[in-house]
Amino acid sequence: MRCITVLGPSQSGKSELVRALASLESAPARTEAAGHMTLTAFGFMGEDWCAIDMAGGPEYSRMAGAPLLASDAAVLCVAPDPDEAVLVAPWLRAVEAAGTPCFIFINRMDAAKGRVRDIAAALQAYTEHTIVLRQIPIREGGQVVGAVDLISERAWRYREGQTSDLIELPQDVAEREHEARAELLEHMSDYDDALLEELIEDREPATGALFSIARRETQDRAVIPAFLGAASHKNGVMRLMKALRHEAPDVSALHKRLGGREEIAVGFHAQNRKHLGKCTFVRVLSGKLGSGEQLGGSGVGGLVGLGGKAGLDRLGTGEVGLAVKSDQLNAGQVFTAAASAPAPDWSKGAPPALARIVAPANERDEVRLSSALTRLAEADPMLTSQPDPETGHALLKVQGVMHLRETLAALTDDFGVDVRAEPPAPQYLETISAQVEEHYRHRKQSGGAGQFADVSVIVKPAERGAGFQFDEVVKGGVVPRNYIPAVEEGAREALDKGPLGFRATDVAVTLTDGKYHAVDSSDFAFRTAGRMALREAMRKAGPVLLQPIERVEIHVPSVHSGAMVSVISGLKGQVLGFDRDPAYRGWDIFRALLPASAAEELVMALGSSTQGTAWHEAEFDHFEELYGREAERISKEHAEA
Repeated sequence: MRCITVLGPSQSGKSELVRALASLESAPARTEAAGHMTLTAFGFMGEDWCAIDMAGGPEYSRMAGAPLLASDAAVLCVAPDPDEAVLVAPWLRAVEAAGTPCFIFINRMDAAKGRVRDIAAALQAYTEHTIVLRQIPIREGGQVVGAVDLISERAWRYREGQTSDLIELPQDVAEREHEARAELLEHMSDYDDALLEELIEDREPATGALFSIARRETQDRAVIPAFLGAASHKNGVMRLMKALRHEAPDVSALHKRLGGREEIAVGFHAQNRKHLGKCTFVRVLSGKLGSGEQLGGSGVGGLVGLGGKAGLDRLGTGEVGLAVKSDQLNAGQVFTAAASAPAPDWSKGAPPALARIVAPANERDEVRLSSALTRLAEADPMLTSQPDPETGHALLKVQGVMHLRETLAALTDDFGVDVRAEPPAPQYLETISAQVEEHYRHRKQSGGAGQFADVSVIVKPAERGAGFQFDEVVKGGVVPRNYIPAVEEGAREALDKGPLGFRATDVAVTLTDGKYHAVDSSDFAFRTAGRMALREAMRKAGPVLLQPIERVEIHVPSVHSGAMVSVISGLKGQVLGFDRDPAYRGWDIFRALLPASAAEELVMALGSSTQGTAWHEAEFDHFEELYGREAERISKEHAEA
């Protein structure tokens, strides 16, 4: 079986293309829905094929590494409009990161809004690999009615829902075809010395040799061939499928990219399904995989074919199927018989950027939710789940809004757990801004032994990031040495909730004096005195709210970099600058400091200002003092919560 992934932005016609490819021959296709991807198995000219149709939402481009783990080639489905090339940029980036040979299909040519050479040029801005047009359109009355193959120089007229008719090359297309073919051969000769020599000597290359060169250069990723058509009318689909059959590599090339040694299979997706449990989608890289045989260190519980074809005894080289009752197999892993290993980094996508605190609607489901999130994280490497230290609930991080909906739906549908999901609150702190001296006497008498402790302290701001500092300069035993640790412990307790209601930090306390009672003093009494002394001192020492600031890296197509300044400024952030991305053509890395409270707004702002093409990574950088109405509002809301 040979396997391709069909990628592209929303509304580019990916699903139309997969259906058209799968219906080129009369045998019915088998389809397997798998969350944000759909797998279709079909036959073509005596070979078995699997096409993985990836959802086209912007966030899914950052998850494209998963299906590419199992693919011999990628087909990038694009709109016939050069102005929409930027929407393709994240998908091109994913394919380049994976090192997967790529074919471009310029779809919906019946509604083309630009010249194909302009479309190719616009796409070229986002890849280092040379995009070569393998066809040019035949137009009549402004409508595209066919295409000319630039290697064979054959002309084809489209027919509605059928394969195209071979026709004579129209005279009004001949000159354009000659120019386009010369340009194609020139690009191909950049990577083939023999072809270059033939062109220099003005010798006509043999057609068969040109197809062989095209095959090698596509598999080596020297070029990205571009084809034309309209999938909804089946126009150009046969030509694309034949190119895939002859020019895409087989599974041995994928095996080599994933290690090329003892690897048997790769796990590229997983789901938890009712009545089946965990199902891991695997593709066999070498040899055969049988039910019960060792994979990833344990036996395979069972195998299911695409489209629910149950009772499979084995999968052959290149075949795709579902491994069931095999908990040792996870997505994003490469398997030998004895062990599993993480798949290459390119398959992991971007770090999840959208966070939610997830709690069960019914408190009795807390354990079930925890178990469900663990299983979801095993099945989907693109999300993370960990306990939130502030709330005790789960902190779920996903790629975007659509990924969040998909994950929450899985919790309800597959695990029967209804949840509440809310954005996490920023972790504010507070500190002090002035030095004060405070004296506190703790005395309590209620019959029998009493409580007595007397302390004097100097409290002042510490350096940012210092946390809590404690020192003592008492003399003459006014506070016995064995009680001083209790004073420090009490002071630490006072930091748990400062005057503004938040945990306090960056406070330095010095114990300067005190008194004790031989009978009534105790650790408890001095701990209480230390706690109350610091509470009173912080109230008088000018409490200040501290807001967390994150260092943000935004990955953005260069055409949208200018919009980032207004995005960051509008979120009260600080622009640090930007650089060209050294790894990806047409991309910039934009750096900024941003309040953590703006994290949710940043996700939405990037989506609207860059057509969903940009994403960001964030990490905590420092705390910053916050004053005025904003600080008052935050403190008030925290007190009322």
